[in-house]
Amino acid sequence: MSEQTKQYKRILVTSALPYANGPIHIGHMAGVYIPSDIYVRYQRLRHRDVIHVCGSDEHGVAITMRARKEGITPQDVIDKYHALNKKAFEDFGISFDIYSRTSSDIHTQTSQEIFKKLYNDGKFVEKTTEQYYDEEAHQFLADRYITGTCPHCGNTGAYGDQCEKCGTSLDPTDLIDPKSTISGSKPVLKKTTHWYMPLDQYQQFLEKWILQDHKNWKVNVYGQCKSWLDQGLQPRAVSRDLDWGIPVPVEGAEGKVLYVWFDAPIGYISFTRQLTPDWEKYWKDPDTKLVHFIGKDNIVFHCIVFPSILKAEGTYILPDNVPANEFLNLENDKISTSRNWAVWLHEYNEDFPGKQDVLRYVLTANAPETKDNDFTWKDFQQRNNSELVAVLGNFVNRTLLLTEKYFGNVVPQPSALTDYDKETLAKIAQIKADTEQSIELYRFREALNNAMGLGRLGNKYITDMEPWKVWKTDPERVKAILYVNLQITAAISTVLEPFIPHSTAKLRGFMNIADTLEWDTVGNVELVKPGHQLNKSALLFEPITDEVVQAQVDKLNRTKIENQRENFKPEDQKPIVTFDDFNKCDIRTATILAAEKVAKTNKLLKLTVDTGIDQRTIVSGIAEHYKPEEIVGRKILMIVNLEPRKIKGIESRGMILCATDAAGALHFLNPDAEIENGCQIG
Repeated sequence: MSEQTKQYKRILVTSALPYANGPIHIGHMAGVYIPSDIYVRYQRLRHRDVIHVCGSDEHGVAITMRARKEGITPQDVIDKYHALNKKAFEDFGISFDIYSRTSSDIHTQTSQEIFKKLYNDGKFVEKTTEQYYDEEAHQFLADRYITGTCPHCGNTGAYGDQCEKCGTSLDPTDLIDPKSTISGSKPVLKKTTHWYMPLDQYQQFLEKWILQDHKNWKVNVYGQCKSWLDQGLQPRAVSRDLDWGIPVPVEGAEGKVLYVWFDAPIGYISFTRQLTPDWEKYWKDPDTKLVHFIGKDNIVFHCIVFPSILKAEGTYILPDNVPANEFLNLENDKISTSRNWAVWLHEYNEDFPGKQDVLRYVLTANAPETKDNDFTWKDFQQRNNSELVAVLGNFVNRTLLLTEKYFGNVVPQPSALTDYDKETLAKIAQIKADTEQSIELYRFREALNNAMGLGRLGNKYITDMEPWKVWKTDPERVKAILYVNLQITAAISTVLEPFIPHSTAKLRGFMNIADTLEWDTVGNVELVKPGHQLNKSALLFEPITDEVVQAQVDKLNRTKIENQRENFKPEDQKPIVTFDDFNKCDIRTATILAAEKVAKTNKLLKLTVDTGIDQRTIVSGIAEHYKPEEIVGRKILMIVNLEPRKIKGIESRGMILCATDAAGALHFLNPDAEIENGCQIG
């Protein structure tokens, strides 16, 4: 029986565990947490037994690297970022049933129990291999603690697991001239023993389970799984030599911890166990539908590795679907925690109080479901102003204000409905059904567009009917018009609930509806009855100004400049020249007398300069850095004996001396004191 046709008793939804080594950003939200929240809120509206599980991933090298960088302990790191991210999720309104952490006792217990079960059942393979060891630091080095030259592209800063320049996956032993990031010394190879999950033994099972039984999975998920399977699976270590993590619970494993990829997904189980004493029915009953929401970088772990662990253990269900999204970029650049190139969730909550739904809406409408997408602040503003304000908010505002004006905020009793009225009301059910189907298929962009059809339907209807004009000649007809409008408005308060829950709650307050309306009644029954008293309304959404958006763009630009300066590396020295060669250059002080843009160019300015020996024209490519009026009267240094050349038909006699800083900004070189024009430099 397929996933679409099987009727489940309950649904368990997991959201990828964010690393507690930094804040949550909009890439995480678009990829994982908003889609999962939409899905869960929808299931709750259907009164289905659903729980939503998440928490901080607090083990692994990323934590220890952050601790070392900040000069604090790993515990300090996870305490800081777990608290920060938990609050950010709460403030934003992500509706987890539990947000726990993998440093908890119950998680350690659960992970060790599963490891011991597989160990005792002979499911692991024990292997002794040579791994890099830092003799100065007296420890084995995890992949990210080793850097060297990439053998594929020559990048000198490649890590032991991947070259971030060319994207190639690496083994530490692939690196040329490896060195330890802890001590800077060259590591040596030393023998160590670990336990491995023999994924190759599960190849046949996975090929049937994924490639045959789950052809309905998203194309990007199915394709990546097929690629891994086509290459042939290899055993993967489940333990490593580290001093941070869950101890391997067997004799002879001193100094070894569970590999983070092994213990992290078990967090879904331990968190459910922490949430409810009935946890086993969510993990061991075939009538439970398990859905993992993740980003594309976690596909292999959730579709191949974790299912193999669960299959080996033998008592757990496997996921029905793993709707992974692609990546979200920011202003045409890859989001990067290390470069601080991100819109951080906790900062958004502070900068845009009460506007969580705007970001929910924009990230859903632009979700990277099938390919990487780009977030820009201009698009954020445009979608808010042109869609939320102008379409949805405009319809709701007009409907409620007219109801207050003409009928004292009471739902009117229509004397009769026209065919057009009935056709309009009938479309509510179809819009809800289309939205429902899209959500069930994990097509959340499509689902949102379908749900927004209610706003478009209402706007078209009220514009066609023009009740403000009809009131002058036929007030009775206006009762029917606003009755239809109010039914659409009530439907909006429910059908759009999974996408913009804060706004629909606000709308229900305007409509004096205490609780969410029944999902199944939308489009089937009268949602607000004649005589129902409404409350005073206000604007549902507000325009976002250019100034607000520019402030966010400026913040990113400052970050970009800081990154450029921090990572600035001077160009290599040019070839040696003789003193006689240098002495041929006649460098003098001068003053800019006039400046104007060169027509049909973006970079060129035509300058008139006083060199002390004459006045002459120079064409200079500085227009992107200086406005003409800003530089008149500026003292400069220039080469006066450069061979003249024509640029855009203008003879240029000389060159201004400038320096470009780490951030790409141009600066004049000038004397440190007032000095006459024509003074020679050298």
